[in-house]
Amino acid sequence: MSRLMILLMLFGLAACGVPTQTQASNAQRPMRIVSLDYCADQYVLKLADRDQILALSPEAARDYSYMHEAAVGLQTVRPVTEDVLILKPDLIVRSYGGGPNAEAFFERTGIPVLTVGWTTHIDSEESGSIPSIIQQMADGLGQSERGRELVSEFRARLAAIEKHSDGKTALYMTPAGVTSGPGSMIHEMLVSAGFKNFEQEPGWRALPLERLAYAQPDVIAAAFFDRPGPAPDSWSAMKHPVAKQQMEGRPVVQLQGAWTSCSAWFMIDAIEALAEGGES
Repeated sequence: MSRLMILLMLFGLAACGVPTQTQASNAQRPMRIVSLDYCADQYVLKLADRDQILALSPEAARDYSYMHEAAVGLQTVRPVTEDVLILKPDLIVRSYGGGPNAEAFFERTGIPVLTVGWTTHIDSEESGSIPSIIQQMADGLGQSERGRELVSEFRARLAAIEKHSDGKTALYMTPAGVTSGPGSMIHEMLVSAGFKNFEQEPGWRALPLERLAYAQPDVIAAAFFDRPGPAPDSWSAMKHPVAKQQMEGRPVVQLQGAWTSCSAWFMIDAIEALAEGGES
């Protein structure tokens, strides 16, 4: 019998009577939380007590993790089934960690799974938004009041933003030569800061080099240029002279990669930085 099957049998016996995700958030705060990926780490570190956290993903303490300071000294675990099961968590938190079948698999073992929601809205009660994800995560971690406080702070900072762009356009750029148009969180970020998005084609796409040859944005929103990693390959649009020229001769707002890496409360840092950049 394989090691995985033995672990599943043992955990199945131990998990009898484990409360559902809703029961865990309302009646018994989870005290052995395991987070499987970068985005889940941020919510766990922000909302859960330190003694609730059993393990985080290997990326939690990296410099590009928004909550990296809070992750120092905490155990990490690879998002591998055997490694996670042997820890005997009472709650698994994930967005993409463990692969597409991870949620169903862990729930079959009796372990509740709290999944970070997906949204393209900064703040929208009707369609879901960052505040609704914050509260969902806080409730699941047994920290509802902490979630309400974070939502209030997020909305207060959003309401306090003074938009000085006066119809200026902004182009989002990454080292890989990628930008984003309507229908994305990046688009909503630019609009929330008071800009028109220079990229009008929906979704994620390569920089519009042909258009940039004759029309330029007023501001560049440069993200992930602070994050270490492999250089863009030889086909990256960012290597084209037209793309490189965009970083010269006009305001460039440097956005920390961590600010835009997940749909989370810290996107307000990027919005505030962009709004300030629109003053010039």
